[in-house]
Amino acid sequence: MDGGYDSGYAACPCFWGREPGSLVKKLVELRAVRGLEVLDAGCGEGKNAAFLARHGAQVRAVEVSQRALDNARTAWRDTANIRWELGDARTIAVAPHSYDIVIAYGLLHCLPGSEEILALIARLQAATRNGGLHVICAFNGRRQELAQAHPGFNPCTPGHRLYVDAYRGWEMIEVSDSDLVETHPHNNVQHTHSMTRLIARKG
Repeated sequence: MDGGYDSGYAACPCFWGREPGSLVKKLVELRAVRGLEVLDAGCGEGKNAAFLARHGAQVRAVEVSQRALDNARTAWRDTANIRWELGDARTIAVAPHSYDIVIAYGLLHCLPGSEEILALIARLQAATRNGGLHVICAFNGRRQELAQAHPGFNPCTPGHRLYVDAYRGWEMIEVSDSDLVETHPHNNVQHTHSMTRLIARKG
């Protein structure tokens, strides 16, 4: 479930950069996060966790890759209000209605199949308080350029609709199916991913 990114984490100390994801920035524009309880599931090297913590949130940042967490602790060593945790989002202890915000940025497509994706979404939804927000960013099946940039990585790429349907009954604040063009620092191969991005509020 590490997404095949450990080689990148080993090659450079801040593989994902230091800028938070666009939807995480949008989230802070939508509501003040100071004092809120956040679960960053699959936090990677912690850029989103650190951003929210610097805005006053109490962040539990969970990641399955020890290398990613080592990078995170180094990159954000002076940032308070983050609890770094090595663990699998599918099996960590999460109490019902315990989080105001849940972030799953680049996590869900690292799961082995659509059933596992839906099961984890349902688990995270149950852990969210009424009125709480989810921020999701995941590969979908429309377009993925993987062979050159991600050799050996076989993400799960269901259709965009699977993610939208998983949030039926929630208020959709923002939802899109758009392309991300990026270049990773360890191989400098430009490539494109089609991404589902959404912010949803639990009713």
